[in-house]
Amino acid sequence: MKNLLSADQISRELFNEIYLTALSVRRALREGRKKFNVLRGKCVVNLFFEPSTRTRSSFEKAGKFLSADVINISTSASSVKKGESLIDTVKNLDMMHPDIIILRHPCEGAPFLAQKFVEASIVNAGDGRHQHPTQALLDCATLTEHFGSLEGKRVTILGDIANSRVARSDAILLRELGAEVFIYGPSPMMPRVPEALGVKRLNSFEEVKEISDAVILLRIQLERQNAKKTFPSVREYSELFGINRRKLEELKPGTVILHPGPFNRGVEITGDVAYSKRSLIFPQVEMGLSVRMVVLSLLCGRLEKLREEIQ
Repeated sequence: MKNLLSADQISRELFNEIYLTALSVRRALREGRKKFNVLRGKCVVNLFFEPSTRTRSSFEKAGKFLSADVINISTSASSVKKGESLIDTVKNLDMMHPDIIILRHPCEGAPFLAQKFVEASIVNAGDGRHQHPTQALLDCATLTEHFGSLEGKRVTILGDIANSRVARSDAILLRELGAEVFIYGPSPMMPRVPEALGVKRLNSFEEVKEISDAVILLRIQLERQNAKKTFPSVREYSELFGINRRKLEELKPGTVILHPGPFNRGVEITGDVAYSKRSLIFPQVEMGLSVRMVVLSLLCGRLEKLREEIQ
């Protein structure tokens, strides 16, 4: 694998390989290991055209923990502000011989376009409403560790589905791993044809309560919506589609909560739910670092070297 652009590229076998290695990496990190020589001599560029905390910082730490040279480029302080195009930006960066470019961009398909013009590997860190494959990897890895297997599990993605790249990527990989995927949220935030995503639409929270083994909450993607408001007031949204302590207790006893972040307290989730024992939100973040360390090693052809170092 040279590039990681979409969750479609991840087979069950590849997921298991990444997942098991990520668990070993996380164990080493928990034991205090902060430096591996796996990517010594390699160069990783973080090129983010959109704000990010978790994804950008975890890719940065992943590269540094693996001993790669890591370059972070803020487009607000780059030639992009002078009108340079995406193609020209990545082509110029590629001439400096990086091994991997981590790209986040507001336009769907940007990483797919960029990979045609560079020798470096491209990792899609989010392209508009389209894909976010490493988020799908870490979400599925978190759920797999919790349940042991996703075969036959029922996962509901709740919130702004139509504008969410996380929803699309998660749905693809969850189904590949044997889970049944459902969606729920305000009608204007639902895809026109849910079946095209391989998911089933639920029509009430009562249905969510009855079937869900896990609920993945999503932030309202205001930056991707049209000027016309597509949801009721924030208060109404919270009451109808948010998860608070009362609603959490109405879910099945074993149902767990996930969120890709950032989460808005009091809107899609309350603080007591986010920090509850049934929340996997912060384990998701920890898993994300390990998963991204594995992905960088894989794309550089050094996965076996990583495994040798964590033995």
